Amino acid sequence: MTDILQNLEKTIRERRSADPAQSYVASLRKKGRAKMAEKLGEEAVEAVIAAVQDDKAGMTGEAADIMFHLMVLLVDMDLSIDDVLAELARREGLSGITEKASRKD
Repeated sequence: MTDILQNLEKTIRERRSADPAQSYVASLRKKGRAKMAEKLGEEAVEAVIAAVQDDKAGMTGEAADIMFHLMVLLVDMDLSIDDVLAELARREGLSGITEKASRKD
């Protein structure tokens, strides 16, 4: 399953330098990181609405949109899905309360 995310990351990296008129990824890059973050936030709100409405099909689509926009933002920050997976692996087996208490922020 991570192959899908790694393939998506590769595609996003390739499309960043495309013509913004032809590529959504390139158009987001041209608009800047703040716009990328805004789009991620919009998708998160739409996912919340789908969840509250118990709309499973809607939630599935919104979750995919969140993953896509998160990947666009990660790539823009020169991060990868592997960075995120490594952080999840680091947290594996920890209770959420313990993990959160260990953060310095």
